[in-house]
This record gives sequence, structure tokens and C-alpha cells, in this order.
Amino acid sequence: MDLTPQQVVELHEFNNLTKSLSFNMYDICYTKTKEERESYIEYIDEQYNADRLTKILTNVSDIIGAHVLNVSKQDFVPQGASVTLLVSEGPIVEVPNEILAESPGPLPQSVTVHLDKSHITVHTYPEYHPDGGISTFRADIDVSTCGEISPLKALNYLIHSFDTDIMTMDYRVRGFTRAKDGHKLFIDHNINSIQNYIPEEVKNQYDMIDVNIYPENIFHTKCRLKNFDINNYLFGYSKDKLSDEEEKEITERLQLEMDEIYYGRNIKRD
Repeated sequence: MDLTPQQVVELHEFNNLTKSLSFNMYDICYTKTKEERESYIEYIDEQYNADRLTKILTNVSDIIGAHVLNVSKQDFVPQGASVTLLVSEGPIVEVPNEILAESPGPLPQSVTVHLDKSHITVHTYPEYHPDGGISTFRADIDVSTCGEISPLKALNYLIHSFDTDIMTMDYRVRGFTRAKDGHKLFIDHNINSIQNYIPEEVKNQYDMIDVNIYPENIFHTKCRLKNFDINNYLFGYSKDKLSDEEEKEITERLQLEMDEIYYGRNIKRD
């Protein structure tokens, strides 16, 4: 059963479609020495500790209209953090048409809709190349909802919450719900790309690739920052401290790292 934006379908019982958004971001930095690497990891752990991540996920919960039932958070040694929010079951109220439309979601603000049996998680992974002078920070955020509101509404806020060089996003609708006449609905909103939920000013900053499987309600988008300024990737100093040859070598290493993450494969360096 295909849906149009204005179509309203009366359900047999309740909407139990599961909608899952996986948002994966990378920050990349050149850390030449052990001291620089340790300082970068320390900086990342401070910037994205469990308390700050909890605030980010709580804002996500507000945006998608859920109530936080339980919070589990942990900072890890030597680095990294994890947070999981369970959100409460509540009554479904009428959803404004503008909330269901394909458009970039809001920055932090509440949506007065409760969600059923949902969870939001984040895990962080600071790490470094053993001999290449590259350090990376990865954060994985998963938002899983049950009901009428798509977690894609939190995507705009998530993008603005992290300083991202590369993003990969997966969205999938699972299960089915029934209309009054018994027909199964395997999706309850029109979507042709995750990019529909990303503001134009953000899309203009990134090269983007889509890999979508429409019959299976699976959508994948990955993004790589277009503009490269080496000063944004040097930790604690700027390129005026580098020779021309050093700048060229570091630029090649950084761009190779970004290419490998973006395309998801190891690339042989000339």
C-alpha cells in the first residue's frame, strides 16, 4: 500500500513499525608525536565525555518526543564513553503534518508526542594509527523508535552536535502494522533519501553518496567534507610551522585516511 503525503490510514490496533537511524561520524587529526596524540585523545575524552553525550541524547529524546525512562552511562579507561537511554511508552497523540514531512529536523526543541519501546545509544572510539601520525575519533549513535515519528527528525541536531569530517547514516523501517481492512503497511511515510532530512547549507559542505534499497526500506547516505584546510587537522599548531614538503606529506596522509574511511576500503599509497 503506497502512501501519499495527505493520506490517512486507520490502523487495526496501533502503529508498531520500528524505525532505526544509525549516525556514524569521524573526526580526523594529524598527531606527529606521542605527546600530541595523548593530548588529542585527552581533548576528545573531555569534549565528548559521558555527561556531555547524555545531554546530547536527552536533546535527541526531546526532539523525537520521547520521555527518558533510564540512563546508563560510562566513561572508559584509557579512552571512550558509552551512553544508553531507554525511553518510556506513552500515549500517541495527533502528529502535525509538518512533523511527518520530509524536511530537515529541528535543532533542540520538544515535540509533544510520546513514543513506544524505544532506545537511544552512543559509543565513542578514539584511536590512532600505529605509525602514520593520524588520530581519529568515531562516534556511533543509534536511535530506534516505535510508532509514528521517525528518528530522522533528530538528524539535523546530531550533525550540529559533532565536528564531522565524514558521516555515514543508515535508516531502516522494520516490521509492519495493519490497516483496518487487514492490509499490511511496511512503511508509513514517503522517503527517497536520507538527504531529504539534511539542510541545504549542510549538504553544500559535503560530497554525498546514496546507496538505497527501496523495496526493503533501507537507506544509506555517506558524506565527506568538501573543503580541506590543513590547519583544521593540526593539533596545537598551524601550517606555518611546517616546511612545504612536510605540509605536502601530511596532507597526503590525511586525505588518504579520509578516502579510506569514506569509501570503506584500504587504498594502496603510491
